[in-house]
Amino acid sequence: MELISYRLYSVPFFLCILFFGHFVSGQLCYNFYENSCPNLNTIVRNGVASAIANETRMAASLLRLHFHDCFVNGCDASILLDESSEFKGEKNAFPNRNSARGFEVIDAIKADVEKACPSTVSCADILTLAVREAIYMVGGPYWLLPMGRRDGLTANETAANQQIPSPFEPLENITAKFTSKGLTLRDVVVLSGGHTIGFAQCRTFKSRLFDFNNTGNPDPTLDESLLESLQQICPNQADSNTNRAPLDSVTTNRFDNVYYRNLLNNFGVLQSDQALIRDNRTASLVRLFNRAPGLFASAFGASMVKMSKIGVLTVNDGEIRKNCRVVNHASIF
Repeated sequence: MELISYRLYSVPFFLCILFFGHFVSGQLCYNFYENSCPNLNTIVRNGVASAIANETRMAASLLRLHFHDCFVNGCDASILLDESSEFKGEKNAFPNRNSARGFEVIDAIKADVEKACPSTVSCADILTLAVREAIYMVGGPYWLLPMGRRDGLTANETAANQQIPSPFEPLENITAKFTSKGLTLRDVVVLSGGHTIGFAQCRTFKSRLFDFNNTGNPDPTLDESLLESLQQICPNQADSNTNRAPLDSVTTNRFDNVYYRNLLNNFGVLQSDQALIRDNRTASLVRLFNRAPGLFASAFGASMVKMSKIGVLTVNDGEIRKNCRVVNHASIF
Protein backbone atom coordinates (compact mmCIF):
# COMPACT_ATOMS: atom_id res chain seq x y z
CA MET A 1 0.00 0.00 0.00
CA GLU A 2 1.53 3.33 -1.10
CA LEU A 3 1.96 5.81 1.74
CA ILE A 4 4.58 8.20 0.37
CA SER A 5 2.65 11.32 -0.65
CA TYR A 6 0.88 12.54 2.49
CA ARG A 7 -1.62 15.37 2.17
CA LEU A 8 -1.21 17.61 5.19
CA TYR A 9 -4.32 19.52 6.18
CA SER A 10 -3.40 20.61 9.69
CA VAL A 11 -0.06 22.28 10.40
CA PRO A 12 1.03 23.14 13.97
CA PHE A 13 2.59 26.46 14.88
CA PHE A 14 4.32 25.07 17.97
CA LEU A 15 5.75 21.65 18.78
CA CYS A 16 4.10 21.56 22.18
CA ILE A 17 0.71 22.88 23.14
CA LEU A 18 -0.47 23.69 26.65
CA PHE A 19 -4.12 22.99 27.44
CA PHE A 20 -6.00 24.43 30.37
CA GLY A 21 -9.68 24.61 31.18
CA HIS A 22 -12.70 22.40 31.73
CA PHE A 23 -12.14 20.07 28.80
CA VAL A 24 -8.38 19.55 28.71
CA SER A 25 -5.45 20.17 31.00
CA GLY A 26 -1.80 19.43 30.44
CA GLN A 27 0.64 19.33 27.57
CA LEU A 28 0.72 17.50 24.24
CA CYS A 29 3.68 17.74 21.85
CA TYR A 30 4.04 17.05 18.15
CA ASN A 31 7.50 15.56 18.75
CA PHE A 32 6.61 13.77 21.98
CA TYR A 33 8.00 10.36 20.93
CA GLU A 34 10.78 11.65 18.69
CA ASN A 35 13.50 10.23 20.94
CA SER A 36 11.65 7.68 23.08
CA CYS A 37 9.93 5.84 20.20
CA PRO A 38 11.16 7.19 16.86
CA ASN A 39 9.57 4.42 14.76
CA LEU A 40 6.11 4.77 16.32
CA ASN A 41 4.36 6.15 13.24
CA THR A 42 5.79 3.39 11.05
CA ILE A 43 4.75 0.66 13.48
CA VAL A 44 1.21 2.02 13.73
CA ARG A 45 0.99 2.55 9.98
CA ASN A 46 2.05 -1.01 9.23
CA GLY A 47 -0.43 -2.43 11.74
CA VAL A 48 -3.31 -0.42 10.31
CA ALA A 49 -2.33 -1.27 6.74
CA SER A 50 -2.42 -4.96 7.56
CA ALA A 51 -5.84 -4.65 9.19
CA ILE A 52 -7.36 -2.68 6.31
CA ALA A 53 -5.87 -5.01 3.72
CA ASN A 54 -7.73 -7.78 5.53
CA GLU A 55 -10.97 -5.76 5.87
CA THR A 56 -11.52 -2.27 4.43
CA ARG A 57 -14.42 -1.71 6.81
CA MET A 58 -11.92 -1.58 9.70
CA ALA A 59 -11.14 2.07 8.91
CA ALA A 60 -14.67 3.07 9.86
CA SER A 61 -14.62 0.79 12.91
CA LEU A 62 -11.45 2.43 14.25
CA LEU A 63 -12.89 5.89 13.65
CA ARG A 64 -16.03 4.99 15.60
CA LEU A 65 -13.96 3.45 18.39
CA HIS A 66 -11.95 6.66 18.79
CA PHE A 67 -15.09 8.82 18.72
CA HIS A 68 -16.81 6.70 21.38
CA ASP A 69 -13.67 6.75 23.51
CA CYS A 70 -13.24 10.53 23.46
CA PHE A 71 -16.87 11.22 24.37
CA VAL A 72 -16.56 9.25 27.63
CA ASN A 73 -13.89 10.28 30.15
CA GLY A 74 -12.03 12.02 27.33
CA CYS A 75 -9.51 10.41 24.95
CA ASP A 76 -8.02 8.07 27.54
CA ALA A 77 -8.53 4.63 25.93
CA SER A 78 -11.19 3.78 28.53
CA ILE A 79 -13.25 2.08 25.81
CA LEU A 80 -10.47 -0.49 25.39
CA LEU A 81 -10.69 -1.70 29.00
CA ASP A 82 -12.34 -5.01 29.75
CA GLU A 83 -14.84 -5.08 32.61
CA SER A 84 -13.28 -5.79 36.00
CA SER A 85 -14.29 -6.24 39.61
CA GLU A 86 -13.65 -2.52 40.07
CA PHE A 87 -15.77 -1.06 37.26
CA LYS A 88 -18.21 -1.89 34.49
CA GLY A 89 -16.51 -1.44 31.15
CA GLU A 90 -17.78 0.65 28.26
CA LYS A 91 -17.70 -2.22 25.77
CA ASN A 92 -21.08 -3.46 26.96
CA ALA A 93 -22.75 -0.04 26.97
CA PHE A 94 -25.66 0.16 24.55
CA PRO A 95 -23.83 2.28 21.90
CA ASN A 96 -20.95 -0.25 21.86
CA ARG A 97 -22.52 -3.63 22.59
CA ASN A 98 -22.05 -6.04 19.69
CA SER A 99 -21.04 -3.14 17.44
CA ALA A 100 -17.76 -1.57 18.63
CA ARG A 101 -14.89 -3.18 16.73
CA GLY A 102 -11.16 -2.89 16.22
CA PHE A 103 -9.97 -3.93 19.67
CA GLU A 104 -7.80 -6.72 18.26
CA VAL A 105 -6.19 -4.30 15.81
CA ILE A 106 -5.16 -1.97 18.62
CA ASP A 107 -3.96 -4.97 20.68
CA ALA A 108 -1.71 -6.11 17.84
CA ILE A 109 -0.26 -2.63 17.28
CA LYS A 110 0.28 -2.17 21.00
CA ALA A 111 2.18 -5.48 21.17
CA ASP A 112 4.47 -4.34 18.35
CA VAL A 113 4.99 -0.94 19.98
CA GLU A 114 5.81 -2.58 23.32
CA LYS A 115 8.51 -4.67 21.65
CA ALA A 116 10.11 -1.56 20.20
CA CYS A 117 9.44 0.92 23.02
CA PRO A 118 8.40 -0.80 26.27
CA SER A 119 6.11 1.13 28.63
CA THR A 120 6.45 4.30 26.56
CA VAL A 121 3.43 4.84 24.29
CA SER A 122 -0.10 5.00 25.65
CA CYS A 123 -3.01 3.06 24.21
CA ALA A 124 -4.79 6.42 23.86
CA ASP A 125 -2.07 7.74 21.56
CA ILE A 126 -1.96 4.49 19.59
CA LEU A 127 -5.71 4.61 18.96
CA THR A 128 -5.50 8.28 17.98
CA LEU A 129 -2.68 7.61 15.51
CA ALA A 130 -4.32 4.46 14.14
CA VAL A 131 -7.45 6.38 13.18
CA ARG A 132 -5.44 9.04 11.36
CA GLU A 133 -3.61 6.36 9.37
CA ALA A 134 -6.82 4.43 8.66
CA ILE A 135 -8.66 7.44 7.26
CA TYR A 136 -5.72 8.32 5.04
CA MET A 137 -5.48 4.79 3.71
CA VAL A 138 -9.07 4.84 2.46
CA GLY A 139 -8.70 8.17 0.67
CA GLY A 140 -9.16 10.70 3.44
CA PRO A 141 -6.96 13.56 4.65
CA TYR A 142 -3.80 13.29 6.73
CA TRP A 143 -3.45 15.56 9.75
CA LEU A 144 -0.67 16.22 12.22
CA LEU A 145 -1.32 15.10 15.79
CA PRO A 146 0.12 16.24 19.10
CA MET A 147 1.03 13.29 21.31
CA GLY A 148 1.47 12.64 25.02
CA ARG A 149 -1.90 11.30 26.12
CA ARG A 150 -1.91 8.88 29.00
CA ASP A 151 -4.32 6.04 29.67
CA GLY A 152 -7.22 6.21 32.08
CA LEU A 153 -7.46 3.97 35.13
CA THR A 154 -11.14 3.21 34.86
CA ALA A 155 -14.10 2.98 32.48
CA ASN A 156 -17.69 4.14 32.86
CA GLU A 157 -20.56 2.20 31.30
CA THR A 158 -23.17 4.63 32.61
CA ALA A 159 -21.39 7.62 31.08
CA ALA A 160 -21.10 5.77 27.77
CA ASN A 161 -24.85 5.19 27.74
CA GLN A 162 -25.52 8.83 28.52
CA GLN A 163 -22.85 10.82 26.70
CA ILE A 164 -22.28 9.14 23.34
CA PRO A 165 -24.57 10.72 20.71
CA SER A 166 -27.27 8.37 19.44
CA PRO A 167 -28.73 8.13 15.92
CA PHE A 168 -32.16 8.13 17.56
CA GLU A 169 -31.68 11.58 19.12
CA PRO A 170 -32.78 14.90 17.62
CA LEU A 171 -30.09 17.23 16.32
CA GLU A 172 -30.57 19.53 19.31
CA ASN A 173 -29.58 16.76 21.73
CA ILE A 174 -26.63 15.63 19.63
CA THR A 175 -25.37 19.20 19.39
CA ALA A 176 -25.66 19.59 23.16
CA LYS A 177 -23.49 16.51 23.67
CA PHE A 178 -20.88 17.92 21.30
CA THR A 179 -20.83 21.34 22.95
CA SER A 180 -20.51 19.71 26.38
CA LYS A 181 -17.16 18.37 25.13
CA GLY A 182 -15.97 21.72 23.81
CA LEU A 183 -16.99 21.04 20.22
CA THR A 184 -19.27 23.18 18.05
CA LEU A 185 -22.20 22.81 15.69
CA ARG A 186 -19.72 22.98 12.81
CA ASP A 187 -17.87 20.03 14.35
CA VAL A 188 -21.16 18.11 14.39
CA VAL A 189 -21.51 18.54 10.63
CA VAL A 190 -17.83 17.92 9.90
CA LEU A 191 -17.43 14.81 12.04
CA SER A 192 -20.74 13.40 10.81
CA GLY A 193 -18.98 13.35 7.45
CA GLY A 194 -17.11 10.34 8.79
CA HIS A 195 -20.24 8.43 7.80
CA THR A 196 -18.93 8.51 4.26
CA ILE A 197 -17.46 5.12 5.21
CA GLY A 198 -18.77 2.27 7.30
CA PHE A 199 -22.01 0.45 7.91
CA ALA A 200 -24.96 0.77 10.27
CA GLN A 201 -26.92 -2.05 11.85
CA CYS A 202 -30.55 -2.17 10.79
CA ARG A 203 -31.74 -1.54 14.34
CA THR A 204 -30.34 2.00 14.11
CA PHE A 205 -32.61 3.08 11.25
CA LYS A 206 -35.27 0.38 10.69
CA SER A 207 -38.01 2.52 12.21
CA ARG A 208 -37.67 4.78 9.15
CA LEU A 209 -38.45 1.91 6.80
CA PHE A 210 -41.81 0.63 7.99
CA ASP A 211 -43.39 2.57 10.85
CA PHE A 212 -41.90 6.04 11.01
CA ASN A 213 -43.08 7.94 14.08
CA ASN A 214 -45.85 5.36 14.56
CA THR A 215 -47.51 6.30 11.28
CA GLY A 216 -47.48 2.79 9.88
CA ASN A 217 -45.61 4.12 6.83
CA PRO A 218 -41.97 4.72 5.89
CA ASP A 219 -40.25 8.05 6.44
CA PRO A 220 -41.58 10.15 3.54
CA THR A 221 -38.28 12.03 3.24
CA LEU A 222 -36.32 8.86 2.43
CA ASP A 223 -35.45 8.47 -1.24
CA GLU A 224 -37.66 5.77 -2.78
CA SER A 225 -34.82 3.76 -4.33
CA LEU A 226 -32.83 3.86 -1.08
CA LEU A 227 -35.95 2.81 0.82
CA GLU A 228 -36.41 -0.24 -1.38
CA SER A 229 -32.76 -1.20 -1.03
CA LEU A 230 -32.79 -0.85 2.74
CA GLN A 231 -36.02 -2.81 3.08
CA GLN A 232 -34.36 -5.71 1.26
CA ILE A 233 -31.40 -5.61 3.63
CA CYS A 234 -33.57 -5.04 6.70
CA PRO A 235 -36.90 -6.87 6.34
CA ASN A 236 -39.53 -6.03 8.93
CA GLN A 237 -38.62 -8.80 11.34
CA ALA A 238 -36.58 -8.93 14.53
CA ASP A 239 -33.84 -11.19 13.21
CA SER A 240 -32.76 -8.50 10.73
CA ASN A 241 -31.75 -6.02 13.43
CA THR A 242 -28.05 -6.84 13.21
CA ASN A 243 -27.91 -6.87 9.41
CA ARG A 244 -25.75 -4.05 8.07
CA ALA A 245 -26.24 -1.44 5.37
CA PRO A 246 -23.59 0.97 4.06
CA LEU A 247 -23.93 4.52 5.31
CA ASP A 248 -22.79 5.73 1.90
CA SER A 249 -23.94 3.31 -0.79
CA VAL A 250 -22.30 5.38 -3.56
CA THR A 251 -18.62 5.22 -2.45
CA THR A 252 -18.88 2.79 0.44
CA ASN A 253 -15.18 2.12 1.01
CA ARG A 254 -13.73 5.51 0.08
CA PHE A 255 -13.46 8.51 2.38
CA ASP A 256 -14.77 11.49 0.41
CA ASN A 257 -17.46 14.16 0.56
CA VAL A 258 -20.21 12.14 -1.19
CA TYR A 259 -21.92 11.82 2.22
CA TYR A 260 -23.06 15.43 1.88
CA ARG A 261 -24.40 14.90 -1.64
CA ASN A 262 -26.32 11.94 -0.27
CA LEU A 263 -27.99 14.14 2.34
CA LEU A 264 -29.00 16.66 -0.32
CA ASN A 265 -30.56 13.79 -2.29
CA ASN A 266 -32.38 12.33 0.76
CA PHE A 267 -29.98 9.39 0.77
CA GLY A 268 -29.04 9.69 4.45
CA VAL A 269 -29.47 6.31 6.11
CA LEU A 270 -29.56 7.49 9.72
CA GLN A 271 -32.30 9.88 10.73
CA SER A 272 -29.71 11.89 12.69
CA ASP A 273 -27.68 12.34 9.49
CA GLN A 274 -30.60 13.38 7.31
CA ALA A 275 -31.63 15.86 10.01
CA LEU A 276 -28.59 17.97 9.11
CA ILE A 277 -30.29 19.14 5.93
CA ARG A 278 -33.47 20.18 7.73
CA ASP A 279 -31.84 22.75 9.99
CA ASN A 280 -30.79 25.98 8.26
CA ARG A 281 -27.63 26.30 10.34
CA THR A 282 -26.34 22.85 9.43
CA ALA A 283 -27.85 22.69 5.92
CA SER A 284 -25.64 25.56 4.78
CA LEU A 285 -22.56 23.61 5.89
CA VAL A 286 -23.82 20.45 4.17
CA ARG A 287 -24.13 22.39 0.91
CA LEU A 288 -20.71 23.96 1.41
CA PHE A 289 -18.92 20.65 1.99
CA ASN A 290 -20.76 19.09 -0.93
CA ARG A 291 -19.31 21.79 -3.21
CA ALA A 292 -15.83 21.86 -1.71
CA PRO A 293 -14.20 18.47 -1.06
CA GLY A 294 -10.87 20.08 -0.21
CA LEU A 295 -12.48 22.29 2.39
CA PHE A 296 -14.21 19.28 3.94
CA ALA A 297 -10.91 17.37 4.08
CA SER A 298 -9.21 20.28 5.82
CA ALA A 299 -12.12 20.77 8.23
CA PHE A 300 -12.28 17.06 9.05
CA GLY A 301 -8.62 16.95 9.99
CA ALA A 302 -9.00 20.05 12.17
CA SER A 303 -12.08 18.67 13.93
CA MET A 304 -10.37 15.33 14.51
CA VAL A 305 -7.41 17.06 16.16
CA LYS A 306 -9.83 19.07 18.28
CA MET A 307 -11.75 15.95 19.31
CA SER A 308 -8.52 14.09 20.11
CA LYS A 309 -7.74 16.68 22.80
CA ILE A 310 -10.96 16.18 24.79
CA GLY A 311 -10.22 15.44 28.44
CA VAL A 312 -6.71 14.16 27.82
CA LEU A 313 -4.60 12.89 30.70
CA THR A 314 -0.97 14.03 30.57
CA VAL A 315 2.26 14.20 32.57
CA ASN A 316 1.53 12.38 35.88
CA ASP A 317 -2.16 11.62 35.41
CA GLY A 318 -3.25 8.14 34.40
CA GLU A 319 -0.65 5.63 33.24
CA ILE A 320 0.97 3.99 30.22
CA ARG A 321 -0.83 0.65 30.05
CA LYS A 322 1.21 -2.37 29.03
CA ASN A 323 -1.96 -4.15 27.94
CA CYS A 324 -4.72 -1.94 26.54
CA ARG A 325 -7.45 -4.16 27.99
CA VAL A 326 -6.46 -3.86 31.66
CA VAL A 327 -4.90 -1.28 33.95
CA ASN A 328 -1.35 -2.10 34.93
CA HIS A 329 -1.95 -3.31 38.46
CA ALA A 330 -4.34 -5.90 36.99
CA SER A 331 -2.07 -6.99 34.12
CA ILE A 332 -0.87 -10.56 34.05
CA PHE A 333 2.23 -11.45 32.07
